Amino acid sequence: MEQLEEISLARALAAIAPNGVRTGCRTIRGGDEAHLLSAEAQSIPARQPAMRRASGAARWIAHGLLAEIGVGDVAILRAPSGAPAWPGGVTGSLAHDDEIAVAAVAPLDHIASLGIDVEPALPLPDELLALVAIPADRTDAAPLHLAGRILFSAKEAVYKAVYPLDREILGYEDIAVDLAAGSAVTKTGRRVRLVYCIVPRVVVLAFVEAGADQH
Repeated sequence: MEQLEEISLARALAAIAPNGVRTGCRTIRGGDEAHLLSAEAQSIPARQPAMRRASGAARWIAHGLLAEIGVGDVAILRAPSGAPAWPGGVTGSLAHDDEIAVAAVAPLDHIASLGIDVEPALPLPDELLALVAIPADRTDAAPLHLAGRILFSAKEAVYKAVYPLDREILGYEDIAVDLAAGSAVTKTGRRVRLVYCIVPRVVVLAFVEAGADQH
């Protein structure tokens, strides 16, 4: 069952990924913390085994994707901000929920910055939706029962994509999402494109295209 979900999600991610972006996924398994390179393990402060397994799974995916574009033997350290530090010439993003990890990478000549988020395909609790949604959000294009979850995931992915560019701390209220247009805009005026899938997991990929006028 795990393998079937991996295959299904891998296909869904490949179908939505923009040109130049490589994506992957992996069910988090016992022992995945062993996939962390020594320097990576030292840069990750989390001591909980589950968190280290998830980090190992996500980096295992990312190492494979980097190898596909000719970048090998490089540690993806955790920066002080908590974001992964990518090698020169590359942008990327990592994410996981309790069961599965995802990653996306792209050369900087294609994409200026990337953000990815993964969530279970379940309705977002009302109390969390109240914290996430703002009047400027447009979610009518999404299935009603998953609109809140996709919105939450989109704002998480957007933040990951824009922070490396703007170094601005953003709250949910600082990001307006339009799922029909496949876009978001932050309070700084940064515009971000969005794509997403909802089966077998909700995954949102946010990206800023290289060379685009974003403000």
